[in-house]
Amino acid sequence: MRFSLLRALGYLVGGRWTAWGGRKRIEAKQLRNLRRLVGKARRDSPLFQRLYADLGPSSEIELRDLPVTRKRELMREFDDWLTIRSLPLERAREHLRDISKVGVPIEDVAIFQTSGTSGEPAVVVYPSSFVEYTYGIQMARFDWDQWKLNREVRESGVKVSLTGGNGHFAGVGFNKLMNRLHPKLAGRWTFIEAAQPIGRVVETLNAIPKIAWIMTYPSMLAILVKEQEAGRLRIEPLVLKTGGETLTDDLRERVRHAFPTLKYGIIDTYASTECMALAFECGRGRQHVHEDWVILEAVDEAMQPVPDGTQSASALLTVLANDVQPFIRYDLGDCVRFHTDPCPCGSPFRSFQVEGREATLVRVGDVTLSPLVFGLEHERARRIQLVQTGDRNFEVRIELADEAAAGAVFEEVIGSVKRVFRDNGLEDVAVRESRTPPQLTASGKFHKVVPMRSADTRTIA
Repeated sequence: MRFSLLRALGYLVGGRWTAWGGRKRIEAKQLRNLRRLVGKARRDSPLFQRLYADLGPSSEIELRDLPVTRKRELMREFDDWLTIRSLPLERAREHLRDISKVGVPIEDVAIFQTSGTSGEPAVVVYPSSFVEYTYGIQMARFDWDQWKLNREVRESGVKVSLTGGNGHFAGVGFNKLMNRLHPKLAGRWTFIEAAQPIGRVVETLNAIPKIAWIMTYPSMLAILVKEQEAGRLRIEPLVLKTGGETLTDDLRERVRHAFPTLKYGIIDTYASTECMALAFECGRGRQHVHEDWVILEAVDEAMQPVPDGTQSASALLTVLANDVQPFIRYDLGDCVRFHTDPCPCGSPFRSFQVEGREATLVRVGDVTLSPLVFGLEHERARRIQLVQTGDRNFEVRIELADEAAAGAVFEEVIGSVKRVFRDNGLEDVAVRESRTPPQLTASGKFHKVVPMRSADTRTIA
């Protein structure tokens, strides 16, 4: 596997050119890329040959002509899904079982896996062209401040990745891959395992002489904020980058107060293992889809489009830059809402808001709750986790501060959780204390609320 800086620059230049042409040029580029991908999938993927057998010519295909695809069905036919025949699923899984090979390609492709928090892990394959796209298209959307940020970070300190290390997850693996393919472009990275005790994470961060950049999940960032507020964490980063979960306005505000040295603030990315460069955040704080190479559809329960301004039941992802493993109208499960007005930043790319990610939405009977409604914070706890163990049964797990009295903290947290359920018309929900410590996903995300489909009494996958 090779990384071509020239081809990455081609994505940069092409991305700029497409943006300058406005909506007309964006939509034309998107349709050309869609038809090219459909043609490739029909020609080289036995699975898509079957799925698209009754469709018209690829050169005339419209997005609405294509069926929805889902992870479970695609993984079941993995060997027929790819447009290459040299990577059967068993060979991919053998590679993924070796933790020493994180970020190590197999021949012309790299392999990662999702954490499986939405029910089942997926094996995701990146060709060289997709890695080049990921770097090039992100640079194409940089504004002047972002160019200055990247230069200053390279010159002034260490970049830290605080995510999961217990598997081939893209959060760490992509940076390790780039360190192999193009070390100068990747820069200096320090990797810290998020699943270890918070005290050890704090000690490690405090020991790093000059941290310029931290990349982590919002759930872990919330813990860092709390440690910084308490004076146990003492770092002065220039910028924080988050992704993989929803970043709330409340957390943004707390971060600004806890880290006054943030010259460039927080960069929030909406991405997935299936597409690392799905969207970009503009200077006004909105997420914009890379529409020339990505299609994101907001849909209802019947997989039909919903109007802009309406919260979706799910989102369909089409990745036009990966022709080795076609993700075409792929059900992500996330809830999004497209804005009805043009973004004040002036970008011609559509903007949207993430309302919820499938892995953390709690369902009790006919009621669906966002994890944000539970407000799982306590001054004498470092981590609090609410785990759904049955349709109407939950347990509270707490990592206490050293001086905390366990009984009082559990009593107060459980009382707060029960009030949330009562306020939402759920009177018959049982909430109990658990001495099991809070757990992170294998990829290093800390879900404060773990729905039943992701919960297991032994571990969280």
